[in-house]
Amino acid sequence: TFYPYAVERKIEPFYKGGKAQLDQTGQHLFCICGTRVNILEVASGVVLRSLEQEDQENITAFDLSPDDEVLVTASRALLLAQWAWREGSVTRLWKAIHTAPVATMAFDPTSTLLATGGCDGAVRVWDIVRHYGTHHFRGSPGVVHLVAFHPDPTRLLLFSSAADAAIRVWSLQDRSCLAVLTAHYSAVTSLAFSADGHTMLSSGRDKICVIWDLQSCQATKTVPVFESVEAAVLLPEEPVSQLGVKSSGLYFLTAGDQGTLRVWEAASGQCVYTQARPPGPGRELTHCTLARTAGLLLSATADHNLLLYEARSLRLQKQFAGYSEEVLDVRFLGPEDSHVIVASNSPCLKVFELQTSACQILHGHTDIVLALDVFRKGWLFASCAKDQSVRIWRMNKAGQVICVAQGSGHTHSVGTVCCSRLKESFLVTGSQDCTVKLWPLPKALLSKNTAADNGPLLLQAQTTQRCHDKDINSVAIAPNDKLLATGSQDRTAKLWALPQCQLLGVFSGHRRGLWCVQFSPMDQVLATASADGTIKLWALQDFSCLKVSGDPAAVQVSGLGGSDGLVKLWTIKNNECVRTLDAHEDKVWGLHCSRLDDRALTGASDSRVILWKDVTEVEQAEEQARQEEQVVRQQELDNLLHEKRYLRALGLAISLDRPHTVLTVIQAIRRDPEACEKLEATMLRLRRDQKEALLRFCVTWNTNSRHCHEAQAVLGVLLRREAPEELLAYEGVRAALEALLPYTERHFQRLSRTLQAAAFLDFLWHNMKLPVLAATPTPWETHKEALP
Repeated sequence: TFYPYAVERKIEPFYKGGKAQLDQTGQHLFCICGTRVNILEVASGVVLRSLEQEDQENITAFDLSPDDEVLVTASRALLLAQWAWREGSVTRLWKAIHTAPVATMAFDPTSTLLATGGCDGAVRVWDIVRHYGTHHFRGSPGVVHLVAFHPDPTRLLLFSSAADAAIRVWSLQDRSCLAVLTAHYSAVTSLAFSADGHTMLSSGRDKICVIWDLQSCQATKTVPVFESVEAAVLLPEEPVSQLGVKSSGLYFLTAGDQGTLRVWEAASGQCVYTQARPPGPGRELTHCTLARTAGLLLSATADHNLLLYEARSLRLQKQFAGYSEEVLDVRFLGPEDSHVIVASNSPCLKVFELQTSACQILHGHTDIVLALDVFRKGWLFASCAKDQSVRIWRMNKAGQVICVAQGSGHTHSVGTVCCSRLKESFLVTGSQDCTVKLWPLPKALLSKNTAADNGPLLLQAQTTQRCHDKDINSVAIAPNDKLLATGSQDRTAKLWALPQCQLLGVFSGHRRGLWCVQFSPMDQVLATASADGTIKLWALQDFSCLKVSGDPAAVQVSGLGGSDGLVKLWTIKNNECVRTLDAHEDKVWGLHCSRLDDRALTGASDSRVILWKDVTEVEQAEEQARQEEQVVRQQELDNLLHEKRYLRALGLAISLDRPHTVLTVIQAIRRDPEACEKLEATMLRLRRDQKEALLRFCVTWNTNSRHCHEAQAVLGVLLRREAPEELLAYEGVRAALEALLPYTERHFQRLSRTLQAAAFLDFLWHNMKLPVLAATPTPWETHKEALP
């Protein structure tokens, strides 16, 4: 029996930090991921294109032109590539001439000039239309990490900032530095210009923003913002009451290490709006950009999440999880398994809708989430984390998830959680503090009238039991909710009666710590997976070991996935591995099967989440259709041979790509009284690709002395009737000749020996002195006459 699973979908990293940019329409999002620039469709969250330079080096900088037509990327190999990004093709590739990688780049407002700032302290300007370098500005100390053109193209001004925290103003007309603006004491992180081009805003990691008058090149206002700012954006000069913008003066928005977007009035230096900050680390904002035409604001967080806001109200519109690092657990969510929850090396949980790729990032835990489990109906699920707490979340019918309950009480990391199976009545957690806790669900949580506005309810542990002497790695609740199994680093599993947690027995036998325990849904059997590389099945009645299976090299992480990135499917009956699913490149930490067992979900340290689909029925249907087609074709072939329509028969046999069937046709042709003429006439009418296939089949036939005559007959026709230059143009002809020569040489030697033996026999016959016999010919004479 086959158990075929095929990859249906992958959730992979697409953004690993650095610049992210929207096009003017807000329909496409561009971001860096290692050696690629990925282009996402904002509406669906799907990666439309992944652009990688020929040198396959990491991308260090990129920029999209203001007219959305040209994308330029720079790699560590000091090459610049100009892309027709909609087609995914490079239109031009040239050397950056910088002596160190390009750290930043920016287009001018006309989309014809490109400025690049290098780690070598140089600033270069390129004409993208005429394809040549126009300017080379020296004088910046250290890495030039910021370049920007003045918004008025007639001014021909370029601004840059390097390691000395000064802003240099370069004149393209005079090819010189017009001014050096000094007000910052730390790296300048962004430059923004007012609509009239008279004012510039600069932000820095020195926790200040500076307003500059570009006509006098003087700082007119310094605004202390009390956080290291990564980006500042000037807002459109119009009142927006939601953001505290009451007049049409100058207002700007900052994004920095506090993790919140804040709006400031430039004239007074006052903060007029502060966004609510979600809990937990990794919320620092590393990038922020405004797409004015689309009215969208894009920000990036330190844990590689991209957040898209409506610019006027800062209402969150879309969330994208760019990079999950190590995926620690995965679960299907929803009554129809419509969503997927992912716990990665982060305090945030990510919920993906499978149909639309929409992502929701859940905040609540303050340290890495270690495990997940879903209640029977699919709306409620639980998570536990290193912050020593457990949380319960609910998804509504619109797919929105909120935290509805939380509990704390463990004195160490909570590494495993399991929800009750029969009813949504309780959950059990296991911790590094060697205890398990049973948490009943509050009745208010289960009533439909519970409002979410009151905040999460408080969970109270009903039972606490010290179960093992070392970390508890796994807990499992039996299908009847009456038994609990625990697996520990102390190499044992234990069985407990619920709800009081009375010990019923111990499963001993593994040589290393246990990673996973699971009850059988059908039988009174417990499965345990250990770091000793084995999976053991135990009888619940007498605690005896029933079976041992597993591959010591593969089952290092859990009974579900392997440390080698493989997922294996075992039959319990004969301990046989019937399927190996290979799509991950690192340890598989999480696996979950859908309600109908037709799909599976795996998550691994390679930061990939893979959705597998059971394609048994599809493959069986394909196999049946293939067999039926072969029967029909075989019948057609027999009919053609019977009617001596050799050309059609040979063409059909070649199309089946079955050397033995083609051999049968050649043998049928050679049995014909006019074999040579028929074979030659038939072969000459074949197409070239069919002759190439025949030559390939000849290599197979020629290895066998019984079929070598057919191979030699076909070769004879090809060598006699095809021109040498045509033969040499055949695909794979050299490899075919190399394979044909040694066997042909062997057949020739065998026939030569047979011919010699026949000649010697003839010689013996002529020299034998026989007594005179009767005139009637003997059988020997009759045979002699028949000899050649």
